[in-house]
Amino acid sequence: MTVAGEAPGITREVAPVARGAVPLAEVVRGGLVESVHLGHLVVLDPRGEVRLALGEVTTTIWPRSSVKPLQAAAMVRAGLDLPERLLALAGASHDGAAVHRDGAREILAGAGLDESALQNTPDLPLDPAEALAWQRAGHGPEPITQNCSGKHAAMLATCVARGWDTATYRETSHPLQQTIRATVAEATGDDAAGIAVTVDGCGAPLFSTTLLGLARAFSRLAAAPGREDAEPGVSAADGRRADGLRPHLARVARAFAAHPELVAGERRDATAAMRAVPGLVAKDGADGVYAAGLPDGSAVAFKVLDGASRPRPAVLAAALRAAGALELPGTDRARAEAGLAALADVPVLGGGVPVGQVRAVFSADGVLA
Repeated sequence: MTVAGEAPGITREVAPVARGAVPLAEVVRGGLVESVHLGHLVVLDPRGEVRLALGEVTTTIWPRSSVKPLQAAAMVRAGLDLPERLLALAGASHDGAAVHRDGAREILAGAGLDESALQNTPDLPLDPAEALAWQRAGHGPEPITQNCSGKHAAMLATCVARGWDTATYRETSHPLQQTIRATVAEATGDDAAGIAVTVDGCGAPLFSTTLLGLARAFSRLAAAPGREDAEPGVSAADGRRADGLRPHLARVARAFAAHPELVAGERRDATAAMRAVPGLVAKDGADGVYAAGLPDGSAVAFKVLDGASRPRPAVLAAALRAAGALELPGTDRARAEAGLAALADVPVLGGGVPVGQVRAVFSADGVLA
């Protein structure tokens, strides 16, 4: 497929991820639509069947940090044994607050290591206020404050637990990364032979998924705590086969649900979403990626085509509604409704005051809202 270039006779190939993209959100300023965010989105029902598909849901993406819960499950599978709060941090893109830094150090200390073992990219804390306080204290970018330090600390702890080399833990051929690759393939159901690999921003290997596969993985992840009693090899309640991955997914899901503030931070949408909907497992990723799963097995995943983070909270709130987040048994509907409404409230500012909003443009049935 080609599109016309700026000059006559010039054409260029459309990137596969752009093919079939549809509007997911629009930016309204002063009553006029100022811009539109295109992308792809899929919502699964509790059986893992597609309930809503916008765009090309089988497109291959880099899941970025949305894959961290699967990486954490792979580490648990390999022998990592952490209390829930530190396991949540192992799958986090944290703000770099003191509680996050101290937790990453605790993971390292438990493995007999310190910060010098970390190989993730040095950075300032992700939260602007935390970054300012860190700099005022005389510090600069460091691995411990980078948002993936919990994951890297857990990777190192896994290596120590298994007797694997810690100096080469980021190499794709390392047994840790091969375990992660196999777990991602198993959880997503994607063709293992088609998985591509690159380097994520933190320096760790990143394995590709399809958008649909990412949603399938989060369906299994969030539902795992309620399905642990299913025997391996016996059909599970959702019609899929039970397997040995479920208990490891369950541990990660419980950790996320119990400690959402460690997964992200006090001012982050992933934390707000998990607090609003009990049992929700939600994980944001760079370049416009998001995935979330509900305890009944419903799940959502989306990719904002331009990589923007601005529309993600509004799109997530609309997608969770479409997934039935407000109808879950035992859910405080009023509280969940208020939480999703707050999540969807993304104001557009003019002179420091709201003059518009970023809003999702689809409803539960996929019709433009």
